Amino acid sequence: MQDQENQEMANQPQGDDAAQAQTVSAAEPGLEEQLSATEAKLAEMHDAFMRAKADGENIRRRAQEDVSKAHKFAIESFAEAMVPVRDSLEMALKVEAATVDSIKEGVEMTLKQLTTAFEKNRLVEVMPQAGDKLDPNKHQAVAVVPSEQEANTVVTVLQKGYMIADRLLRPAIVTAAAPK
Repeated sequence: MQDQENQEMANQPQGDDAAQAQTVSAAEPGLEEQLSATEAKLAEMHDAFMRAKADGENIRRRAQEDVSKAHKFAIESFAEAMVPVRDSLEMALKVEAATVDSIKEGVEMTLKQLTTAFEKNRLVEVMPQAGDKLDPNKHQAVAVVPSEQEANTVVTVLQKGYMIADRLLRPAIVTAAAPK
């Protein structure tokens, strides 16, 4: 009988082990609730992450499309301003009995349209005056000539230059004064 009692006592948790078993049993419903709440929160955060990632991809794609359209249609405004100039030139060629005066008048009107188109699209002439300081950012000196002017100044302009806004499109071709 004593063997049986010893065996029952050995099978029953002793002291701290008994307290732990009861604590785990009592705590299991709370841990399960915590676990399911954490899993729900994880699923919610994963969903939010996936939505944010998709939004980022959409923004990147739209930005690429906008850049592509900007490149494709960058000269649209300039082209619209140039169409009337072409129309004027085509009409001038259709005139059968043109006189020198009518041709000159037509060319002047066409030049005025072209100048307006340039101004509208911020295409500005670079036309230095004789005596202006040579600016290598806007002028290209093709010759250095003896002159009474100060050295490194513009003597003559051989060809106008052009700028689009603040960017040089073509430098003005000039001759510069030689050092004395």
